[in-house]
Amino acid sequence: MSERISTDVVIIGAGPVGLFAVFELGLLDLKCHLIDILDKPGGQCAELYPEKPIYDIPAYPVIGAQELVDKLQEQIKPFGPIFHYGQQVEKVEKLDDGSFLVGTDAGTEFAAKVVVIAAGGGSFQPKRPPVPGIEGYEGTSVFYSVRKMDAFRDQSIVIVGGGDSALDWTLNLQPIAKRVTLVHRRDDFRGAPHSVDQMRALVAEGKVDLVIGQIAGLEGEGADLSGVVIKKTDGSTVTIPATRMMPFFGLTMKLGPIAQWGLNLTENLIAVDTEKFETSEPGIFAIGDINSYPGKLKLILSGFHEAALMAQAAKRIVDPTKRLVFQYTTSSTSLQKKLGVN
Repeated sequence: MSERISTDVVIIGAGPVGLFAVFELGLLDLKCHLIDILDKPGGQCAELYPEKPIYDIPAYPVIGAQELVDKLQEQIKPFGPIFHYGQQVEKVEKLDDGSFLVGTDAGTEFAAKVVVIAAGGGSFQPKRPPVPGIEGYEGTSVFYSVRKMDAFRDQSIVIVGGGDSALDWTLNLQPIAKRVTLVHRRDDFRGAPHSVDQMRALVAEGKVDLVIGQIAGLEGEGADLSGVVIKKTDGSTVTIPATRMMPFFGLTMKLGPIAQWGLNLTENLIAVDTEKFETSEPGIFAIGDINSYPGKLKLILSGFHEAALMAQAAKRIVDPTKRLVFQYTTSSTSLQKKLGVN
């Protein structure tokens, strides 16, 4: 067991909302350690779709998911956060002095006055289609996310699904792929209407193929895919030549150990108030997609707002006798000094 690490705040989850929480807490002189089960910061943005464009971040008409993560890391650099990757938090216990003992599966222990859960939907993994032998193609020809778009250049790609991910990658990969075929079990899509319209326009222009049916099998030598067998709605089968397949059947979200921490849960999400985004346990906060409250919107933008209000409440817990004066970064010389711009 390593020596226990003392800090003001432990943040569980290093996705965009967890990263921005470092900024808001840092402005208030609170030191943070972040723990993430992944091997790098960024959460789903970095793990599942690093090159996916995001259009609803203020001041950025469009920004790539990994680029957003990089910008957030640059923004919090003045506050010196310490990251602990490849670890899952297994226990959170309240100590006699009101602080918390946080322990990971790697044996790392933290003593913190505040715990912030910013774990997205918990631990997550893509849902695997029920296709015999698909495991043998995974990582070589079958992918559940796009790490580097260039890996799909000049490939014959079959994308399976009817939601936003399937539509987004159909649109984004079409310009660089040899051919893109979108497969869905019905001619009705759950994705954004604008994306559906764009996809149908490409189909009408002959730039994308649309096949209504379901995956029935895969063909190929070793781990190299050569074709995807589709069973169509009329019962017939067709084999689509393909060197890459991307199934988007959604994610399986699991709270994991969080479910055992005694917090009030609502449909596997953590219930919080809307003043501080505090859980049923004082001193433990939940921000981002992991929380639940009336009117909740699962947007990165909403998580940023939650982080700002959480930080104000966290400061009162860490420094209860210190008067908290609200300041603007545009006019406060002390805040600008912390940011290294003054």
